Amino acid sequence: MGHYSVYWIKKEFAHRYFHKSGILYRFFKEYKNNPECVNLQKQYHFITNSFSPASLVTHLRYNLEHQHTLIDHDTYVDISGEGSHIALHMYEKQINFRCETLHDAEDLLFPALRSFYPFLFTIRNDWGNYGWIAPIPSESAHLHGQVLYS
Repeated sequence: MGHYSVYWIKKEFAHRYFHKSGILYRFFKEYKNNPECVNLQKQYHFITNSFSPASLVTHLRYNLEHQHTLIDHDTYVDISGEGSHIALHMYEKQINFRCETLHDAEDLLFPALRSFYPFLFTIRNDWGNYGWIAPIPSESAHLHGQVLYS
């Protein structure tokens, strides 16, 4: 069973590090190994947004497919459907979950998360795999003051 962590990265850092996800992975690994380090704590809180567990549970409840079920146990949430199961633990700055395969998360959890929280970075804690749950939408060049002329 795989153990995953999901972090909601602030927009400016998601755009800056989308193609440099290895740097984010190493940062979260270092923070996990040294949570008492004040500099790492400050950086962690600076680049991540806080989750609202109550809002997340409500959103999941309304956005799960009809054949999926959600049971709220106060300290964690069980999501299941069609032979798949996820145990989801929500904290202020991260979501942890366990599932048999990443396909289970893609089927049960990720679609609802994509529609609620942008810029989610996930790490498989027991294997070291990592990546973004969804691609970062590209912004038009004119939003950054750049205009192309032909």
